[in-house]
Amino acid sequence: MSQSLTSPATTQSTGALHEGAYPAFGVRRFGRFNTLGTWTLYVKEVRRFTKILSQTVAAPVITTLLYLSIFSLSVGRLRPDIHGVPFIEFLSAGLIMMTMIQNAFTNTSSSLLISKIQGNVVDLLMPPLSPGEINTGIAMAGVTRGIVVGLVTAIGMAPFVHIGMVHPWAIIFYALGASFMLSLLGMLGGIWAEKFDHLQAITNFIILPATFLSGTFYSITQLPPFAQVISHWNPFFYLIDGLRYGMTGHADGSILTGVMVILGCNVVLWLTTHYLFRIGFRLKA
Repeated sequence: MSQSLTSPATTQSTGALHEGAYPAFGVRRFGRFNTLGTWTLYVKEVRRFTKILSQTVAAPVITTLLYLSIFSLSVGRLRPDIHGVPFIEFLSAGLIMMTMIQNAFTNTSSSLLISKIQGNVVDLLMPPLSPGEINTGIAMAGVTRGIVVGLVTAIGMAPFVHIGMVHPWAIIFYALGASFMLSLLGMLGGIWAEKFDHLQAITNFIILPATFLSGTFYSITQLPPFAQVISHWNPFFYLIDGLRYGMTGHADGSILTGVMVILGCNVVLWLTTHYLFRIGFRLKA
């Protein structure tokens, strides 16, 4: 009879390996939530935009300040107060939110689309990360960019216009909620798009019109009744109106409705992106 070539020591070592002695071999174990992997993905996504701050932060801030200066010089002194709020202060809140919305969307959408075009999206799918962990890492990086750009924009506006904090809780909630919503929307856009033309079409025909027609530059109470009803069906209206309420104390709509709309939209968007990552829609070859 031939003898086994596996020695007792080897058998014992192999048995220990199968029993879970992974740390002895330098293999990391993960719990129910891969905190390290999610944090690593988040840091990687944040470094994408911090390496080119002149394009990702400075450029949108300068553009927003140009909007403010143009409106201030052209119609600022001619426009009456809006519900007791000086027009420039009213406008500044809308511009800050507009900047946050656009940059949160851009961060996540461009990240996914570039990964697909360059063919390295596999680096996102192969690591031991669940769809929820991928969702969290990428979305929170978009939130970070939105908050950073919004904060820098507010600081840049401060020498020229009063930046109020009448309701700090509303400022924090709507800033985070809006950035999170647009981060998830950006992920949907990045997953669906196959080239930059597709992504630009989403920006030009959905994001920008929804932002401009949501009360960024005006109060919706100045619109005809039917237009006011349409505006209340625009989720972006509640984002801008909520931040404006936090900064000036004035709101054109219901704050409670705005909170529920944001929470509801974020839940639906989160579940949608989670499902698309799980099935690998337009991500797996």
